[in-house]
Amino acid sequence: MVDYDPHSWVKLIFNNDSKNIFKQLWPPMLTLLVYTTVVVFVFNHFFNFHYPGGTAIHSLLGVVLGLFLVFRTNTAYDRWWEGRKQWGALVNCSRNTAIKFNTCLPESHKDDKEFFAVMISNFVFAMKEHLREGVNMEEIQDLKTGDFKNELETKNHMPAYIVNCMYKRLNELRSSAIISAEQFWIIDQEMQEFLDILGACERIKNTPIPYSYNMYIKKFIFTYSVTLPFGIMSITHYWTIPITCILFYLLVSTELIAEEIEDPFGMDDNDLPTDSLSGKIKRNVEEILLSN
Repeated sequence: MVDYDPHSWVKLIFNNDSKNIFKQLWPPMLTLLVYTTVVVFVFNHFFNFHYPGGTAIHSLLGVVLGLFLVFRTNTAYDRWWEGRKQWGALVNCSRNTAIKFNTCLPESHKDDKEFFAVMISNFVFAMKEHLREGVNMEEIQDLKTGDFKNELETKNHMPAYIVNCMYKRLNELRSSAIISAEQFWIIDQEMQEFLDILGACERIKNTPIPYSYNMYIKKFIFTYSVTLPFGIMSITHYWTIPITCILFYLLVSTELIAEEIEDPFGMDDNDLPTDSLSGKIKRNVEEILLSN
């Protein structure tokens, strides 16, 4: 995610993100430039083309297209904001779980506190990369006993396996009467949130907007752009060329931004800062459980 000053107009107007979008769009814009130039030249010089209703029709189509793009952008932003709320909930859940383990476990059980500090952090990092189609094992901490990392690599759903390991350890503590039944129930309420949050994020990632809608809006933008010269060239003449290219850039760049933020867990500039959030959770959990 890009850190920026929302009050700096100059930096926002001349930022590099606009340049990145232009790099993606210059091939189709160049094609549209050549196409529009040929259309305007041929129909103005050889056919004396004039269609008086074209401007009105494209004005109406522009309103409809604008409504589609607004809905598209709002839908994508809703997914981005829902992802941010889920990661905010993960931050709170991790802190609450660590505090309750630190409170319920006796001071003599430092190994248990270290185990849960490592495993909570491991879950967060595993979840972050799981949403990116893979887990970076260099971010996973191993345990002092056993061969946790090698065993973890054999699992298809690593975050679920990590939560399963925490539940096994929690059950052992309850069976050994180290924590009471009431304490077990309180901690269980927090630990359930881990997989609930993960499931919500998986729902966002694995459920894109419907294919037909995505296809239709792209066809609408394409059709509007290639027919626009016929609608306005009798009024704007050779100014039709830059006008068409600028409108195409504005329409398609809006669609590209929506495509980027509808999957907010990746590594694009506008995606969520899951790397920094994971590091923050790790530091918070270690401070709560290992500082004593």
